[in-house]
Amino acid sequence: MVASPPDASPSIHVRGAGPTGSLLALALAHQGQSVLLEDPLTAPELQSRSRAYAITHSSRRLLQRLDLWTSLGDALVPFTRLDLRDAGSGGRVLFGQQDLRRSNRRHQAIGWILDHRPLMRLLLARLEKSPHVTLGLGRDQDQMTREPAAFVVAADGPSSPTRQSWGIDVVQHRYRQGCLTAKVVLRGVEPGGAYELFRPEGPLAVLPMADGSYQVVWSAPMQHCLDRADLADGAFLDALATVLPEGVEPDLLLDRPAAFPQTWMLARSLRHGPAVLVGEAGHRCHPVGGQGLNLCWRDVETLTDLVASQGIGPRTAARYSRRRWPDLLMVGLATDALVRLFSNRHPLLVAFRQLLLPCLALSSPLRRLCLSAMTDGPLRVGRPLPD
Repeated sequence: MVASPPDASPSIHVRGAGPTGSLLALALAHQGQSVLLEDPLTAPELQSRSRAYAITHSSRRLLQRLDLWTSLGDALVPFTRLDLRDAGSGGRVLFGQQDLRRSNRRHQAIGWILDHRPLMRLLLARLEKSPHVTLGLGRDQDQMTREPAAFVVAADGPSSPTRQSWGIDVVQHRYRQGCLTAKVVLRGVEPGGAYELFRPEGPLAVLPMADGSYQVVWSAPMQHCLDRADLADGAFLDALATVLPEGVEPDLLLDRPAAFPQTWMLARSLRHGPAVLVGEAGHRCHPVGGQGLNLCWRDVETLTDLVASQGIGPRTAARYSRRRWPDLLMVGLATDALVRLFSNRHPLLVAFRQLLLPCLALSSPLRRLCLSAMTDGPLRVGRPLPD
């Protein structure tokens, strides 16, 4: 599938057409940049992934800037209440809209859950229509364009062949925990509710989707995830019922559970001359808190702002790398600390959580601080926000 090419050869090559690479290509095209977007997968393959994303206010603002927010419409499922519970200490904290910063409250949601398929359908449709974008989908690595470009962006995922070809090493930690995802029908969840349940084997997130279904993101030792993914539907639902909050019951499994390993990863450099790493080509973090895609899309926001203000070239690549490192480090370390703190049964850590969570539950300033870091990014805490 190839869109009508622009008059001149594309000045920016984006390798990888997942949610991050596609959004970046569209954002650059909005500025009038000529972009070539390539991926080994075809358009139907890019859309076929069964998963959902937590969307925060930082991502909401970017989607609004690119005139995508309204078009996503019914695909965005808001949640207005986040119920955080710790099985080890018995602590519980309820986050509500009143804990958002004032500029975010008018949007009437703590966050949104967005299914992968409608997101990719919209992005690819807009890219096809753009006169500034050439699409090269379904090309394997040997078929991808080798012609030099003024600026190259690698958005080709955590195993990034482009990053490897540039010789950029990564720092990484492989968690003993894996992650299992599944879509299920639940009863007993109040409308607009989402859960983050900390358990000794790992966190469990329950996220609302359309038509009464929920995305379950279940962290546990990797072998447990693999074993649960192989269970028959009834046995899987029985296992899930043992870890859900009291009163919440699973009724139906809507897809086959998928298990995958979890890794914290950060590239030692986010640039290679006049080229950069964006999204999971440059970093990954634990899925606790739903920060992954939002962190990737803040890469997109930073890079497109720099291109708009100073064009493309090595200086833009260098500034992009410097600006993104603090956010990536802070979120990566924070998610890692959360997992280590709440998945640990050491008596001193349990006692600490028994003190921490009641303080958080009683203190609205602390809840606002935590929610601001989660929904806007840690670097924007205390700073003025656009609408």
